[in-house]
Amino acid sequence: MTKKINHIGIAVKSLESALPLYRDVMGMAFEGTEEVAEQKVRVAFLAVGESRIELLEPTSEDSPVAKFLEKNGEGVHHLAYQVDNLDAVLADLAAQGVRLIDEKPRRGAHGTRIAFLHPKATGGVLTELCEV
Repeated sequence: MTKKINHIGIAVKSLESALPLYRDVMGMAFEGTEEVAEQKVRVAFLAVGESRIELLEPTSEDSPVAKFLEKNGEGVHHLAYQVDNLDAVLADLAAQGVRLIDEKPRRGAHGTRIAFLHPKATGGVLTELCEV
């Protein structure tokens, strides 16, 4: 089912303020930024080995990431696993009774298809599945 860890999402108040640590101090390869309007975030991706760090900056006060920041402050937001057939994986998880946030895939950054599993079903970790 899961192929690898695709990325770790980190909620930040400002991409501009957070990027220097990851790019300049830690030496991660900066892959660019993108706005994901549907999720009300701007994201920046940085490569580290075969995985990536995804910095998430809210673009609206009603963004889920803005609500996360208000409640928890900056920090790890989600863990994303890469899968080959997201539709089949979601159907299998639903059949096993796993609580899903997204029953159907939606568009993610870089043209990926994504879906989230509810943290109550995954030991308190917001889990994203992504099909590249």
